Amino acid sequence: MEYIIEAAGLVKKYNGKTAVDAINFTVRQQECFGLLGPNGAGKTSTVKMIHCFFLPTAGRLSVLGMDVRTHSRAIKRHLGVVPQENNLDPDLSVLENLLVYAGFFGIARSSVLNRAGELLDFFDLSGYERVRVETLSGGMKRRLIIARALINSPQILILDEPTTGLDPQARHLVWQRLRHLKEQGVTILLTTHYMDEAAQWCDRLVIMDKGGILEEGKPQELVLKHVGKEVLEIGLGNEPAGAVLEYVSGVICGHLVIGDTLYLYSAGGQAVLQALQRFPGRFTHQLLRYATLEDVFLKLTGRGLTADGKAVAGYFPAGLEGAPAPPGCLPKDVESKHVP
Repeated sequence: MEYIIEAAGLVKKYNGKTAVDAINFTVRQQECFGLLGPNGAGKTSTVKMIHCFFLPTAGRLSVLGMDVRTHSRAIKRHLGVVPQENNLDPDLSVLENLLVYAGFFGIARSSVLNRAGELLDFFDLSGYERVRVETLSGGMKRRLIIARALINSPQILILDEPTTGLDPQARHLVWQRLRHLKEQGVTILLTTHYMDEAAQWCDRLVIMDKGGILEEGKPQELVLKHVGKEVLEIGLGNEPAGAVLEYVSGVICGHLVIGDTLYLYSAGGQAVLQALQRFPGRFTHQLLRYATLEDVFLKLTGRGLTADGKAVAGYFPAGLEGAPAPPGCLPKDVESKHVP
């Protein structure tokens, strides 16, 4: 089986409002595939169709070679689902939460006890078996939810915003464990609005916005395709962006203005800095950094993402769209699969 998940023309509507708008994508076995975008982009609606929480309005969706419309029960037996919300039973202990969930799959109690012990040890929760869930920290609850999703040894693990609300240390621990699962052959489907998380862990991803897919590819290839290798952030102060662009038009791949900050995208930021030495005005600040998926999302949508997944407005001013790209910048019609 080449693709473990296949979606073609997938649509989901709620009361006539389109949440997922005719999207197409495929997921290969044993890869980490990401759905990246702001809140309301359609990520959660997409994964809920994949784990058969509800049926598509239109289009085709198959999981493990089975149609979600006709084989939902068989599909669910091979899935592990980690929802956004904490849906653990707070009145039960850590172990009881695992045992109750295992009962939904008809797993023998003797097998469950062994499996539960392995998972609790794997997620650093050994010794908490008899502890009530309501007393656990947020990070421990999140790890328990993931452990619960693995009780049936699924082929596909679906993670809907798995680290939202966790501190950096807790996020790192969760991903350390997920990497081991992937190495063991588990396919991971991830939704997130954390750009750094997607760039670090996803083999491939789609960028979603307003129910549609804007782009698909490997994270670094998407960055190189759309914005180049480096970004120079400039605090304009009272300087007009147009005047600055006249000095750098031959060495940048593109640009963006948000508020009084000008973002200059290039294959090499040092060349941009050298070109700006001739500019007679003064800037409030300059920062040279590597380009990220955040920059790709900005370019594709004209908006950025806040830490809680909300979109914030920006815009791309005209001026460079017809100019030839300098060396190291990819033309618009180059597909990500052609990027070296």
